[in-house]
Amino acid sequence: MEDLDRDFLSDLPQSIIETILTKLPIRDAVRTSILSNRWRYKWASMTHLVFDDRSATQFNDRMVVEDRIVNFITRFLFLHDGPIHKFSLSSSFLQSSPDIDQWLLFISRKDVKELILELGEGEWFRAPSCVFSCKNLMRLELVRCELDPPPNFKGFLCLKYLNLQQVLIPPDDIECLISSCPLLESLTLSYFDSLELTVRAPNLKYLILEGEFKDLCLANTPLLIAISVAMYMTDDIAEHFEQSSSCNFDKFLGGVPELERLIGHIYFTKYLSIGNGQRRSPITYHHLKFIELYQVSFDDVKEVLVVLQLIVNSPNLKALQISGSSNTSAATQAPDLQFWDEKFSTDCMLRQLKTVKLTDVSGVPHEMKFIKFLLEHSPSLEEMSITPSLYVTEGRLNMLIDLVCFRRASPQASIVFIHEPA
Repeated sequence: MEDLDRDFLSDLPQSIIETILTKLPIRDAVRTSILSNRWRYKWASMTHLVFDDRSATQFNDRMVVEDRIVNFITRFLFLHDGPIHKFSLSSSFLQSSPDIDQWLLFISRKDVKELILELGEGEWFRAPSCVFSCKNLMRLELVRCELDPPPNFKGFLCLKYLNLQQVLIPPDDIECLISSCPLLESLTLSYFDSLELTVRAPNLKYLILEGEFKDLCLANTPLLIAISVAMYMTDDIAEHFEQSSSCNFDKFLGGVPELERLIGHIYFTKYLSIGNGQRRSPITYHHLKFIELYQVSFDDVKEVLVVLQLIVNSPNLKALQISGSSNTSAATQAPDLQFWDEKFSTDCMLRQLKTVKLTDVSGVPHEMKFIKFLLEHSPSLEEMSITPSLYVTEGRLNMLIDLVCFRRASPQASIVFIHEPA
């Protein structure tokens, strides 16, 4: 009978109780205080705090919801006891306000290790200087805010994960911020405009870049294993590209020997092709197993060469995905087809390549030569799927006839021709 009356749940270690509470929305975690006297302030020592729009009961009046969220978070922090290792605030109702500044000042004194802020789309939030006093930060995620490091800022010496999206920060400061995080392993920069970026991060392993970049340079990133880049082009940036005299391939991929996964979105291969004729001796990417490239223009021989150099110098490549972006009318007359025989000999084999996925295929000469090259030099190929461009209608049959005639180095290789009605 004594065991039946015993409160086993309350006798659990505090670490397990906190794990249970963190699985609940934070408002429900606070409601556990009504369970018993022993549970009244269990929530007050939670070290992982995640606030979102569920922190307030939904009303039609936006101002009422905002006030309830502010009051709830303020009261919660006022009653909180102990360290706060994670503070996450994601709300479409909250924008820049003195209350948020006070919350951040409070948690900056609570040994915070993870800080995540994503506020509404109105007035951008200006991060207070106390953010830079969080010396033990290991993870920092900021969305839609202004960031201005103080002159005496020495860096986040413990930071391993940095994610900045739509963040206004002086160009020189972003480079200094990255280089002053010696343990940084993961970096995401999204929606940056006209940024010339040099990354110096000796322990960086994961890199995601998205925005209007004028220039990109990986100056000290020897441990990078995964890269994803999306570059948006404006007229000014396109003109800047054309005037460049440096080799972008070397600047960006010349110092990443441990690379395992590469994803290049719009304009990436175009960027790498600039100055490619001035390349140093190419490195071999022994660990690169997955390449995904979007909107490759097969009517531009320089872009084709970038793709070929990447895969030829990746002896352990297993999966290749490419989407085309060719001007069919401009590429039907291709005067440089002889370079396929001149630059790539028969002993250049892609021995580990197993799957190839090609989409938006236009069937232009260099594109078909590329497909032929892959089939003839991939002895372990299992499947190649080809999806024609929606703009190609009359040439699909000729494309299919050519594919059937191509010799295959792999006896088990199958070609899947995906016909999608225009």
